[in-house]
Amino acid sequence: MDSSAKARCAAMRAGLLAAAMAACSMNQAYAAAPMTTGGLTSQPIGHYEFCKSAPAECAIRTRDLGPETMTGALWKKLVDVNIAINHAIRPMNDFDIYGKDEVWAYPKGVGDCEDYVLEKRRTLNSKGVSLSNLLITVVRKSDGEGHAILTIRTDKGDFVLDNLSDVVRQWNNTGYRFLKRQASDHTGRWVSIRTGQAPLVGSVE
Repeated sequence: MDSSAKARCAAMRAGLLAAAMAACSMNQAYAAAPMTTGGLTSQPIGHYEFCKSAPAECAIRTRDLGPETMTGALWKKLVDVNIAINHAIRPMNDFDIYGKDEVWAYPKGVGDCEDYVLEKRRTLNSKGVSLSNLLITVVRKSDGEGHAILTIRTDKGDFVLDNLSDVVRQWNNTGYRFLKRQASDHTGRWVSIRTGQAPLVGSVE
C-alpha cells in the first residue's frame, strides 16, 4: 500500500473514531438529570468584585424560558467551545497574573478557572445560548480545593464545561461536590445547590 493510500485509510479510521465518540457523547447527553437548587445564597467574592468593575454584566434580569433544547447542533457547539477555549488559554493563577487572589476577568491568553468560565459563557451566549442557561457554578474538587465551572441547563439535564477536561460531562458525573451557581433569572444573584457544603472560595454575605 502506498503512502497516500495509507494516509486515506488513517483518515478514514480517525473519522470513524470521531463519529463513534460523538455518538457516545450524544447518548450521554440524553441521560443526565438536573441539579436541585435552593434559595438565594452568598455571592463569591471574586464575582462580587467582577460585578463592581462590570456592573452591567451583573444587572441582567434574564427571562427564564426554561432549559435549552438539546440537539446535535447544540451538543457540537458545547463540545467545540469547551475544547477551543481550553486550548486557547494558558492556565495561570491569579496571584501570578495580578499579584492577588480571587480576580475574575475575561482572559487575555492566560487565566484560571473562573476566567475560562467567563469566556465560555460569553462565547456561547454570542452563539445564541440564553444567559439563563449559562450559569457560573462553584464546586469543591476531590482534594478539597474550590473550583469554578460553567453549567448549561438543557431539557436533557445539566451539563458542565470545565477547563480541566475537554469532555462535556453530566454535572453528576464529575466527582465534584456542587455548592452554588448563578440564578437563572438574574446574573448578579446566586442560589445554593442542595447537595453542597460551605464553599472554599471566598464569598460575601
